[in-house]
Amino acid sequence: MASPRGRGRRGTIPYAVPVITMVEWTRLEPWRVARARTDRGESVIVKWAGPHPDRRYSEEWRLRTEVAALRFLADDLGVRLAPRVLAEDLAAGQVVLEDLAPRTALDGLLRRDGAAAHLARLTAFARIRGELGAVTAGHASRYERRRRALGPVDAAADLLGHAAPIRTSGVPEAGRLGVPLRGGAERELATALDELADPGPFLVLSNGDPEANNVLVHERGPVDARLIDFEFAAFRHALHDAVPLHVPGPAWMWVTADALGELGDVYRRALAAGVPQAEDERRYGLGLTAACVAWALTRLRRLPALDTRPAGDTSRAQLVATLEAAARTADACRALPRLAGWCRHLADALRLRWPDADLDVTALAPYTPRRP
Repeated sequence: MASPRGRGRRGTIPYAVPVITMVEWTRLEPWRVARARTDRGESVIVKWAGPHPDRRYSEEWRLRTEVAALRFLADDLGVRLAPRVLAEDLAAGQVVLEDLAPRTALDGLLRRDGAAAHLARLTAFARIRGELGAVTAGHASRYERRRRALGPVDAAADLLGHAAPIRTSGVPEAGRLGVPLRGGAERELATALDELADPGPFLVLSNGDPEANNVLVHERGPVDARLIDFEFAAFRHALHDAVPLHVPGPAWMWVTADALGELGDVYRRALAAGVPQAEDERRYGLGLTAACVAWALTRLRRLPALDTRPAGDTSRAQLVATLEAAARTADACRALPRLAGWCRHLADALRLRWPDADLDVTALAPYTPRRP
């Protein structure tokens, strides 16, 4: 059945489950998503693969990855961290998932009420990300078998995720700012990328987008968090999933674990339940710093686009904050000091380039939204 054309359309989907009667649909990029009702009155979620800005992965690839990851968690490992797959028709590009309502996305609550009102939910967010790593550590080959059964996959490319293009995009932008990568910083970046490419015991499953919009929580009562959106799932370094607790993601101007009850420690303890090496200060600090710097350099690739934005566009100040947060994380972890200094020089260069971005974002409340 084709995707419905508007909210409120009705129809049926021929799966090997009770007939699904469409009662509502809402388009959410990069997916088309509908809430549907079966003829037994059960509420389910129907997803159609849709376009995505990251053109490295086809719609078919992403749908197969989502199905493989969710079945791996529920069927192979027997854990309830994400929705269950109820049925799929990969040829038609559709999948039917468990409806996790009345849970709602954490980022919406943070935007509405601020972080201070949702410390318990932020703590659950940090914990479930660590739990995902803990329960999947050591099972990469098991997941890979399931994923390959659905179609080809490039495990090497998946491993680095957003860090893969840094050498060709991210570092060149630094040169444009007059802060070229050289000497000790260059050697430390190589160390960071080596760590991410060879995680050892830190090799775990990530959904590929560990931000607050991809965790659903109950607004009242027990939080009972669940993770969603596994279309970019892959086994990669666990500390990629800790980055949003230390460095602002696309939606936020500023985040800080210290001001929110040490969320980074919550994540680390949860991860250590399955990855005991997370207790090693040196190894953990190196991995976290590497992942945070990789994210900051990924965001630096946006320099040409941000140069075209009007003065006062908050994306500029956000990029400054991202680089400085990565440097602060390195300082706290006592890791890669030259790379941290390079990130600070980049932030300083951006402040000079964009006087409107010369702000003290640390004065903002944690999880202050970036204005569109």
